[in-house]
This record gives sequence, C-alpha cells and structure tokens, in this order.
Amino acid sequence: MLLTLRHFFGGKRKREILPVKADNYFESIENGTNTIQYPKQKLPVPEVGRYQLEVEIDDCIVCDLCAKICPVDCIDIESIKATQAIGQTSDGSTKRLYAAKFDIDMAKCLYCGLCTVVCPTECITMTNQYDRTVYQLGDLTYHFSDMSPELVAEKKEEFDKQQAERLAAKQAALRSKEGGA
Repeated sequence: MLLTLRHFFGGKRKREILPVKADNYFESIENGTNTIQYPKQKLPVPEVGRYQLEVEIDDCIVCDLCAKICPVDCIDIESIKATQAIGQTSDGSTKRLYAAKFDIDMAKCLYCGLCTVVCPTECITMTNQYDRTVYQLGDLTYHFSDMSPELVAEKKEEFDKQQAERLAAKQAALRSKEGGA
C-alpha cells in the first residue's frame, strides 16, 4: 500500500533530468516518476547523437559522394555543369557544379551518418535537432537546393550552348587540318 501511494503521488512530481553519466541516474528513477513531461521537460541530448541531417548548400560542391554511399538511397542529387568556376566553398574548394536538386528523404534515412563522413567539404552534418514532427509523410523530404526551375533551365541551356560551340570549333579545326594535309 505504501509503495502504491508513493508512486501515486510521485507521478505528480517533475522528474529531475540527469545525464546518463550521472552517478545516481538509476537511483533517481527509483525515487519517483519515470515519465517526463515532454515538451516542458527534455532529456539531455548526447554529444554523439545523430538526429537530423542538415546541408549547408553554399559549401556543397555537388560531388554526389553522399548519395552514392547512402545504403537506402535517401539522398537525391541532380547537378548541372557550370560553364566556368562558380565560386568557392568556405574551405577553399572550387565549385564547378550547380545543385539543381538536393533532397533528403528523412523518412528513409537510417541515421547511419555515412554521408557526413564522406563529404569532402563537411557541408552535410547531423544536428542534435530531433523534434521535427510533420503531419504529411512527404514533408519529411527536405529540399536544400535553392535553384528555381527557370534558373535550372537557363544553366542547362548555357552549358549545352557552350558544348555546341566547342564541338563546332573541333569540327572546324578537323576540317582545316584535313584540307591542309
């Protein structure tokens, strides 16, 4: 009876939130309620926790390594070659590709972190944000590219035009070489 009363009244108290490393972590569970009042109370987030992926698209060189290593193919990248260097990342890498599409489907993600390991510019990271609830499953697909469809079409057209000019120049050089020989 005493145990029942202790747990009955203990359930009304707030649980003192201790880190798992604390010496008396399991003793605190014995003394009262095990339930925390989320979102008013939150458990401490471990330093090595892996929760949500975040991409700093300005630092991305669109190398596609993260998409290739992903075991569940939750990263979808579409790149467009630039006609010239388009800038540099924060670590000094030269950007030569536009990110027409950079989507991550967090509903498929295994939170393995492999994509963060292979990224040469460290633009894709695991954050400690875990509370991203959505009502629609499609809302778990995060879109990191900031290019509009019109801009994508324009950049594709620029690249195709440059390739056509290079091909025409090669063919003209070949004809002049054959005509001169």
